[in-house]
Amino acid sequence: MPPPNARRLLAKELAAAAAAYQTAEIIPHCPGCSQPCCKLETLVLDLEWKQIKTLWHLQESRPTFDKALSCGKGPEEIRESGGRYYVHGKPCPAYDDAHGSCRIYGQHLKPVGCTDFPVYEDQGDLIADLRCEAVDLKALKARIATTLGPAFRITQSADDEFPFLVTLSIKKQGNRRS
Repeated sequence: MPPPNARRLLAKELAAAAAAYQTAEIIPHCPGCSQPCCKLETLVLDLEWKQIKTLWHLQESRPTFDKALSCGKGPEEIRESGGRYYVHGKPCPAYDDAHGSCRIYGQHLKPVGCTDFPVYEDQGDLIADLRCEAVDLKALKARIATTLGPAFRITQSADDEFPFLVTLSIKKQGNRRS
């Protein structure tokens, strides 16, 4: 197992490679996507109170809003659990359907899950969510291989319960004896 500093460095490189892949390949596809993730038809958006309050233009306090939600009187697409808010079934209020883009892209208010989706680093692996039609695993693996160089090998596996989540594990190749 590589030392902690080497793992952190690899994780940082993978996160940068994922971000570069998304900038080059995913984001340009978004305006023409047939299933925009921002419509939240198959995805769930995880938000903090400040994001909910701002995006839904709420005036009430958090306790008042939470009480309304628990009584079924809040926005039907929002659920609260453990102090977080989960949105599903209606487009995100920041989604501009006419342009197929996000109105808050690049702003602090944009949820981390939106920034990371559909390719993100997770504990030294890259996760690719194939629910995004723009993900091309072959191209992603080629980009990672080019970024990291020949000293690393990439293995691919899918989650048994959620086969659309593909893990790309990156391992440093050891010196093999003849």
